[in-house]
Amino acid sequence: MSWSEKVALVTGGAQSIGAAIADGLAAAGATVVVGDLNPTDAHESLTLDVSDEASVEAAVAQVVDTHGRLDIVVNNAGIMFEESVADHDRATWDRMLAINLTGPMLLTKHAAAHLAKNNGGGSIVNVGSIEGDRCNPHHAAYAATKSGVHGLTRATAIDLGPMNIRCNAVAPGWIDTPLNASYVDSHPDRELVIDELAKLHPIGRVGAPSDVADVVVWLAGDESRFVTGQVITIDGGRTVRPPLPGILS
Repeated sequence: MSWSEKVALVTGGAQSIGAAIADGLAAAGATVVVGDLNPTDAHESLTLDVSDEASVEAAVAQVVDTHGRLDIVVNNAGIMFEESVADHDRATWDRMLAINLTGPMLLTKHAAAHLAKNNGGGSIVNVGSIEGDRCNPHHAAYAATKSGVHGLTRATAIDLGPMNIRCNAVAPGWIDTPLNASYVDSHPDRELVIDELAKLHPIGRVGAPSDVADVVVWLAGDESRFVTGQVITIDGGRTVRPPLPGILS
């Protein structure tokens, strides 16, 4: 299928990595619909709360009613907060789980029948994290949900493969997002932080949202037609190099 025939729904696509993914799919030629709690003028958009099953079902129906098909789903919407597991409030834990993990499951559930109708098959891309395999302090809920996203990706690939639906995930590392930028900007020596972050990466820099988007577009398209059940790490090589004490490195 040509990209011009494809219709994509991107959750959390109003900003940051999600916006870059939406832009990348549109640049490839796809019709892009952004599902987000916040509207965007960059693409067609609809209001979507991924933690609410009725909202998810209505969003999928709206896309199909408007465009007659759905070919690509990108489960990007997510939140992150820092809280020690010893201090976790049940409500904050449940909120992280509902948005980061239950949301992708719900959208996969309601999109599957429509993705399966397409002659070229459907593609689901989930946005996980390197913290799905390793963890920073006070990120218990975030890491747990991203590990769950990786597991959901593999299970979905198995369950929906016979329906000609592929499911893959990306696991970004440190990406220059507004959230990470605010963290860097809050440090007394911002330039030192930027320099030290770059040194963590063999490639010599932190990632940009477009670095993630380019891989998502590939996974969403026909060029990756024999790839499914995979979690592709996008971290500039950060996680393949074991850390050394400063005196040795």
